[in-house]
Amino acid sequence: MLKEFKEFIARGNVMDMAVGIIVGSAFTTIVKDLVAYLINPLIGLFIGKIDLSNIVFTVGAAQFKVGAFLNAVINFLIIAFVVFLLVKGVNHFRGKKEEEPAETPSAEVQYLKEIAETLKQQGSSTTVKNTENVKDR
Repeated sequence: MLKEFKEFIARGNVMDMAVGIIVGSAFTTIVKDLVAYLINPLIGLFIGKIDLSNIVFTVGAAQFKVGAFLNAVINFLIIAFVVFLLVKGVNHFRGKKEEEPAETPSAEVQYLKEIAETLKQQGSSTTVKNTENVKDR
């Protein structure tokens, strides 16, 4: 069982996924700090508050934490944009794959298609005639 586990962990996909998760979590921390310490203060200058996360609307006993939601939206947009740029960069470095030409059907397949078309034409041009005499009762 230990040997199977070792083989499973040594697979390339598992290692790539582990590295991606670790780098992703570190990147998330960087983005959260970027939003909290740089972007939110800039936005706060325009709306008059320094910390967006403190924006709260109270209706009755319910509190709506709009600022915390805005922080989450800003985090998501930054992460999504950076992932978009990463994917675009990777696709650029890979280059465009040349499209393979469509396979031409073999001679046998072409003959079978011709036979099928001929049979369809013959089937539509001939009609089945009823040769039975039906007596009126």
